[in-house]
Amino acid sequence: MTFSKEEKALWLEDWKQSGKKAWTYAKENGLIPQTFCSWVKQDKKKATGFVEITRHKNPEQPQVQHEILIEKGEIKIHIPLAAWTEVSESILGKLRLAI
Repeated sequence: MTFSKEEKALWLEDWKQSGKKAWTYAKENGLIPQTFCSWVKQDKKKATGFVEITRHKNPEQPQVQHEILIEKGEIKIHIPLAAWTEVSESILGKLRLAI
């Protein structure tokens, strides 16, 4: 049996909520344990690691604006580098006061 990405995502979410080991969950739900465990492994690879940050070139805007991109699933947060500098300095200043 072949499952769509959406169906796999639903199985994985249900498994995470169950708190069971992947092998046990698969057997209890009529899934092939080896296949389900490979889905879990692929899902973990997606959830960890580095995210590639690319430059966006806009012909109408000759000046390059550097930014930090934070991605989690479908959520994308764009932070202009200039703003990040101000925010990080503020955070570091507060940390120094707390120490």
